[in-house]
Amino acid sequence: MKDLQEEQKTLKTDNSQKREVVVEIKNLRKSFGDLDVLKNIHLKLYKGENLVVLGKSGTGKSVLIKCIVRLLDPDGGTIEVLGNEVSTMNNKDLEDVRKKIGFLFQSGALYDSMTVKQNLEFPIKRIRKDLKGSVIQEKIEEALTNVGLANALNKMPSELSGGMRKRISLARTIVVDPQIMLYDEPTTGLDPVTSDEISILINEVQKKYKTSSIIITHDIECARATADRIIMLSEGEVYFEGTIEDFDNSEDALIKSFFKKS
Repeated sequence: MKDLQEEQKTLKTDNSQKREVVVEIKNLRKSFGDLDVLKNIHLKLYKGENLVVLGKSGTGKSVLIKCIVRLLDPDGGTIEVLGNEVSTMNNKDLEDVRKKIGFLFQSGALYDSMTVKQNLEFPIKRIRKDLKGSVIQEKIEEALTNVGLANALNKMPSELSGGMRKRISLARTIVVDPQIMLYDEPTTGLDPVTSDEISILINEVQKKYKTSSIIITHDIECARATADRIIMLSEGEVYFEGTIEDFDNSEDALIKSFFKKS
């Protein structure tokens, strides 16, 4: 794992000089019936960084990013994205903000009846209506090349492995040039080698597309490989925040049991 981590360091952007906030969450709360999933969450995502939100299953990680794009409506608090308060937006303004956000679902969410090319054309034609013909084709080819699947253009999703489907899903997300990326468990269900490849891709996307990203995961190695900063959730609250080194050096019993050195 050491070689992989060294490779990640060469891919990361230097964020030390820029601390522009692109997502700011204050006092976020979300419940389902009597179950309090998120409790008074505070979070900032800075421009150009990979922020990992780490935690065991059921700690509210995926609920958090769904609230950011208002796939779920929060019960309280504020969510500001690129200077816009999304929780009070009308549908038109919300859609405009969503066009600047790429969301990589855990399932990949490809359209099984469409070829890879058609899967990538769909969001371009919906979001980038200023682009036509050959420019669309160039952007599709560029995105597929950047995820290492330039030859998959005319394949159907059923012809792809799990790792390839994840790569195509990532290509479909980056093809519209999002400013913010939200990754929901990007390595779930993948073997260790493919998981490492996806982690490398996340960093390459950060560098090539200058994205600001929130990466939801319970995969420690993905967190180690991609994180500029980590927030750990426990029982719906922010339990700890810091760098990989801060987590490795912590003497807290919960962190030591969960975030072990490789």
